Amino acid sequence: MNPFDSAPVEDVAPSELHLTDYDHKHVAIYLRLLDAAEEGAAWEEAARIVLGVDPGREPERAKRVHDTHLARARWLSAQGYRDFLRGRS
Repeated sequence: MNPFDSAPVEDVAPSELHLTDYDHKHVAIYLRLLDAAEEGAAWEEAARIVLGVDPGREPERAKRVHDTHLARARWLSAQGYRDFLRGRS
């Protein structure tokens, strides 16, 4: 399996204060969202390309999926990575 292929995204990313199985399956997506944000990409572009949700057809869902997954990616980069590096879920 290609490490950049991941499971389909849920409408809302996890919000637990520990890593989840979902996080482990979506690390590549989190990294791509962080890159897109750092590069100043529009959220609509990131939603379409990275998350596979069309903001033209589902604007509210696309925004929710994008925002919650980007927030989770930022949490992972600031705090959650410690558990990730230790191999804990």
